[in-house]
Amino acid sequence: MGLDWTTFLLEIVNFLALLWILKRFLYQPVLATLAERRAGIARTLGEASDKEARATTLQSQFESRLADWEQEKAAARSAFDAEMAAERVRQLDLLSHDLAAERDRGAAVEAHARETLRRELAAQADKEARQFASALLTRLACPELEARLVDVFIEELAGLPDARLATLKAAHNGHGPAVVTSAYPLSDAQRERIASTIGARLELPGRVEFGLDASLLAGLRVSLGAWQLDCSLAGELGVFAEAPSFAN
Repeated sequence: MGLDWTTFLLEIVNFLALLWILKRFLYQPVLATLAERRAGIARTLGEASDKEARATTLQSQFESRLADWEQEKAAARSAFDAEMAAERVRQLDLLSHDLAAERDRGAAVEAHARETLRRELAAQADKEARQFASALLTRLACPELEARLVDVFIEELAGLPDARLATLKAAHNGHGPAVVTSAYPLSDAQRERIASTIGARLELPGRVEFGLDASLLAGLRVSLGAWQLDCSLAGELGVFAEAPSFAN
């Protein structure tokens, strides 16, 4: 059987044409798709790496600032305690001197004068101590401290016992929306956290309103009808002592 060169050449041409078709319409599109996917994966990994680096940097900055604030708070409290101790000694010395001067009076007059003087001195000492503490805490007030107090408020509310929550729910009893007042403007994320925590823990179906009150110095005050939950520097001074708070 002889070799037909024409047929052989045509077969070669057909084979080459088939190879070109496979490469043009199958192999190259597949390679392009794989290359595109590899590039997408590389971009995603790069973005994830960048985000992780930024998150690590922010965490380090926050931890450093928190440590600095803790040190400043400890130093301020030590200074405050020393001032209060000195003021107490001074007031007691004044009280002792005044009482000694009144010993020659009659028993009834002496007792009345002693009680009156004691109350006046105690009120004056309390007033001066509050003024000193207010000035000290005012210097400490800042948005960063308020952000920390927001976290403390959410933790405290999340940890309230069921009996306490039941009391707050019964006292509120649908008396309007919860009103959250802060010393500094709250971010949208902070508002969302506060609103979701209040709604979940107190089962309030309505919206939460937000307002500003610079007299809080830093922190929050939540009004639930006639009840108030306080987590602020001003609350530590007893400015809102007439309203129920976490301390109660």
